[in-house]
Amino acid sequence: MIRKVLVANRGEIALRVMRACREERIASVAVYSDGEQDARHTRYADEAVEIVSANPIPYLDADAVLSAALSTGVDAIHPGYGFLAENAAFARACAAAGLIFVGPPADAIDAMGDKVRARAVAERAEVPIVPGSGEPVDVEAAREFGQDHGYPVALKAVAGGGGRGFKVAWDEAGIEEAWRQASGEGERYFGNPAVYVEKYLEHPRHIEIQVFADQHGNAVGLGERDCSIQRRHQKLIEEAPSPALDAATRERMNATAVRLAQEVDYVGAGTVEFLFSDGDFFFLEMNTRIQVEHPITEEITGIDLVREQLRVASGEPLSFDGSPRLFGHAIECRINAEDPARDFAPTPGKLASYAPPSGFGIRVDTGFEAGDEVDPRFDNLIAKLVVRGRNRAEALSRLDRALADFEVSGVATTIELYRHILRRPDFKAGDYDTRYLELTKVADGLTPTELPSDEPEDGDAIVVEVDGRSYRVKLPESLAATGATARRASPGAGSRGRAGRARAASSGELMSPIQGTVLSVAVETGDTVEAGDLICVVEAMKMENELTAPVSGTVVTLAVEAGATVRTGDLVAVIED
Repeated sequence: MIRKVLVANRGEIALRVMRACREERIASVAVYSDGEQDARHTRYADEAVEIVSANPIPYLDADAVLSAALSTGVDAIHPGYGFLAENAAFARACAAAGLIFVGPPADAIDAMGDKVRARAVAERAEVPIVPGSGEPVDVEAAREFGQDHGYPVALKAVAGGGGRGFKVAWDEAGIEEAWRQASGEGERYFGNPAVYVEKYLEHPRHIEIQVFADQHGNAVGLGERDCSIQRRHQKLIEEAPSPALDAATRERMNATAVRLAQEVDYVGAGTVEFLFSDGDFFFLEMNTRIQVEHPITEEITGIDLVREQLRVASGEPLSFDGSPRLFGHAIECRINAEDPARDFAPTPGKLASYAPPSGFGIRVDTGFEAGDEVDPRFDNLIAKLVVRGRNRAEALSRLDRALADFEVSGVATTIELYRHILRRPDFKAGDYDTRYLELTKVADGLTPTELPSDEPEDGDAIVVEVDGRSYRVKLPESLAATGATARRASPGAGSRGRAGRARAASSGELMSPIQGTVLSVAVETGDTVEAGDLICVVEAMKMENELTAPVSGTVVTLAVEAGATVRTGDLVAVIED
């Protein structure tokens, strides 16, 4: 039996795992990065240790996490649902160090983590797949695929997942840019720039099956989750069961998912994702970890999936026989720190107030309290609001009340967006697909959230206006000495999503419209650039934002470098015409 577990994640999932550990009488160890010494997950654990790493996101440093685990005498590591959860090399390193990896075998992670290999596995298991390349492609091969199969097509990182490394080319002109972006995200997040191509289904539903298997040959499906309400291929609202499936399709989908898990000798919790269109379903990918949206499956099955993970990792058989009976309806909304009215621009900052709803049939998984900071280095998920009802109508009514009761200030959130969606007859009827937000433009009816700006420490400042928000920005000494004056940013400045382009217009000064981490810099001082050329890529809360040259000219000042942190209004570059 596992006696002590290091939880290699943070926030609500770390707390979720630690609570299950307590119920199983297992000691838990939290890991934390700089500035998180007093975070909720750190305080809740039986023990806590800092991750010593040069990585700006220490939780991704496998060696540092393993070192922390060995220093605390644990006998197991639970990776949560971060990138380490699907890292086969990390799973093998745990085994080599004599530690139990609370997840599937490394070989299963390898087989399903490489999306091209996963397609081959699915074919062997007689699982229907979307037409696509059987191997990685370059730009020219992707273009040929589009010519042969028609547009749109999806360019996907071979090692991608969670919406990362997934770009769509709507026509031949978009192939090269989509391939470049997918490859770049694959390299940055998964260490693999390889890309493959698939036919992109324009109006599917995204439906996934929760599977669970033990070390004794038992494997079951636990019903589906409909995850079709998305932005930039990342999920926002999930519900179980799906309003689109009938009983016969549900049974076929469950059996297909179990067959795929058995094909790779799977152990533990996993999710097989499908696209569902016109009565047919097609394999999309398999996530070899617990999912963010696992609570809605727990609500309709009565099974604690995280506690089950710990038991299975300890060698116990599944605590239930066969696929359990599903009861009621559950819906989850991800409460994110982002502003839907500004194309879901991330809004890190302090939670001035924070009061989650409560009451019958309501569950809130969160890692935050009032006064906590939403850190731009990490995911922007503040909380998962989960409601349960005896049927979908009751669940929707309860969700509407819970959203109205949810109090958050200091950052923009997705709460008001969800309330708008709930009022729409098409959503009430269960009539939606993965492009619902894009095509209905629900967010267009929202008012941008006005947030307090940071005050500089002295008077050397200018006022910068971005998308209607004013920022008082402290100037670098070099500019303060010149008596620089305020300039107005272009109406389009800000995060535009899908590698949105942000820039300051009418000036050669490029300032960051967001707070985040510089992923890459595309120019050097002295380079000649054209207006619109890429200067750097800034990531804020899992969103990549391309900052481009506001004018043509020469880069005379470059104030950032890869790995640096920038705040809203920080100078990025100066370009002289």
